[in-house]
Parts: sequence; structure tokens; C-alpha cells
Amino acid sequence: MAKRIFIAATGQNDGKTTLSMGLIEAFKKRGLKIGFIKPIGQRYLVESGYKVDEDSVLIEKACRMSADLKDMSPIAIEKGFTENYILCGKREDSMKKIISSFERIARGKDLVVIEGTGHAGVGSVCDWSNASVARLLQAKVILIASGGIGRPIDEIMLNKALFDSEKVKIIGTIINKVRKEKYKKVSKIVRLGLARKELSVLGVMPYVDFLSTPTVRLIKDELRLKVLCGEAGLGNNVRNIIVGAMEPHDALNYITEGSLIITPGDREDIILASLSSHMLRKKAEVNIAGLILTGGLRPQKSIFDLLRRTDIPTLVTKDDTYSAASKVHDLIIKVQPQDKEKIAAIIDLVEDRVDVDKILKYL
Repeated sequence: MAKRIFIAATGQNDGKTTLSMGLIEAFKKRGLKIGFIKPIGQRYLVESGYKVDEDSVLIEKACRMSADLKDMSPIAIEKGFTENYILCGKREDSMKKIISSFERIARGKDLVVIEGTGHAGVGSVCDWSNASVARLLQAKVILIASGGIGRPIDEIMLNKALFDSEKVKIIGTIINKVRKEKYKKVSKIVRLGLARKELSVLGVMPYVDFLSTPTVRLIKDELRLKVLCGEAGLGNNVRNIIVGAMEPHDALNYITEGSLIITPGDREDIILASLSSHMLRKKAEVNIAGLILTGGLRPQKSIFDLLRRTDIPTLVTKDDTYSAASKVHDLIIKVQPQDKEKIAAIIDLVEDRVDVDKILKYL
């Protein structure tokens, strides 16, 4: 029977998919046959006619998993799902779906990585919390929390109570996104603090700026923007956002490496200033990550032709500039299958900062 490990977290965006991806590659490196499943997902894509969780799509492509994608994501929570479930859903139906998908995923595998969604109690409204799914699949748990000392320990203990009530064993914890300047202190103190709670720390992972920056492609996909030109640059990382509502000579003072310029499509002075700044840089460098033209407006043909001669990805939206900037600011940063550098960095980070061999020993 395949061993199974449930990757849980104390909250959303604490790093479950990052850890799952890194562990899958680390386990494969040690010669194990690995399966993956995210039983319940909250953010879905449509793949091959099925609604499947976007993290399952990422894992399937990044880790080259051979299983049926629908089995990797048996239940996708779409709009209206919760209301419909409360009115007429049956717990037994979802249980059968999860179990049958898991059995197909686990066939011929040494170990299955199971990714949860949100904190331990997420899914309770549909009768399947993360804790109860872990119990259903007889999995041991790794619990992730983000940063610091006091808050993550408090959150870990709160989530642990629900896993304990389901008689699910937590084999250890991982503290993620620890600021570089606090890393040594946090790593030392949090281990001591959790040891007092009889919990093992399996790893402490630093906050990596590079992994927390969106690509222009992510912004395009999440906000459903149209590409005018520069498709080849959609993988550019956005490190700085500039709202082009100022005078061009002032805007130039704020343009740094990886800047995303958000400006009305008829502000040709800002567009030209941005182009000038970009073209004066060395060819090997990426100065402006991208342009978002707002108000549904496009520059005149001569300026558009100049844009097309550069590698700057240029997007257009019908939103006003403030609304567009707010949406970009509020984006949840997710790694996409095309982000090869980020995926490689994640794999190295987990191998370097997580005690993978101790996890296998506990299993």
C-alpha cells in the first residue's frame, strides 16, 4: 500500500503547492514512484472539458505526472457549489469520488502527496474539512505556517486541535516565508517553541522575493487582458508598479528594473518616455517588464509601431487606471507551468531547507 502525506497549512497561500512540488521532486530523486492529488480545490481551470484545481494543473505539468488530471482534482468548488451542497448534497457521494480517484492515483506508487486547501477547517461547510479528508485517506500531516514565531505557533496549535479531533497524526511542521534578516533567530526559537508542544520542525524556508513577484503572463491571465504586442515578454517578472498619471520627466525617476507601467492608452507622452527609457538600456537587460494601457484606448499607429519593435509586452484593459492598478496590487501570486526559473528555484529551496529524509523516516 502506498504511503501518503497530507500537506496542510494554517491559512491560504502559506506555500502548500510550493512544498508539494518540491517534495515530489525530492522523493523522485530518491527513487520513489510518486502520485499527487488535491481532493478539494477552490480555484479551478477548465482542462479537457473538466473543471480541475489550478494547483493540480501546475503539479501535473511541472512535475510531469502521468495520472489522469481529473483524478488529481476530483472535486473543484465552483460558484454555487456550497449553496447547492447544503440544499441537496450527499456526503457519501463526495466521499466515493475522493476515494475512487485516490485509489487510481495510488496504484503502483510508493507514496502519494495529498495537498489540502486553506486551513484545517476549510471544507467543513461541505462536510469535508482538510482534517476529515486526511483521516479518510489515512494520511499523516505536515503543517505549514508563514513567518515569525508567536503567530505561526499559535496558528499551528489551533489547526492541530482539529487534526487531533479527527485522530490524524501531524509528523511535523514547516515554517515558510521567513524574512532573511530574521531567519537565524526564527529558525532557532521556533524550533524550541514547537518542541515544547511536542512538534518537530521539518524545515524553515526563507522568503524569496523572486517567488513572490507576478509575471506579466499571470496578470494577463488573472485579469483577462488582451495582448496588443510583445507576447515573447509575457514571462517578465514585475518588481515595481508605476501608475503613469504624472508628467513624463517625473515618471522616468520611478522606472526601475522590472517596472510595470499602468497608464491611459492616450497618454502617448508617458508611453514614449517609457519606450525611451527601455531602449536606452543595454539589450541584455529587461528594464520595463510591461505596459498596461487603460480605458480601452490605444496609441496612434506610429507609436504602436514603435511598441511592436520592442520586446515590451503591452496589454489593454477597459478599466480605468486606478481600477486596473488596484486589481494588479490585489492579485494572489501563483506560479504557472511556464515559470521554469521559479519552479527550479522552488525545487532547490525545498531540497536545501526541508529535511526530506526525516519526512520519509516518519512515514
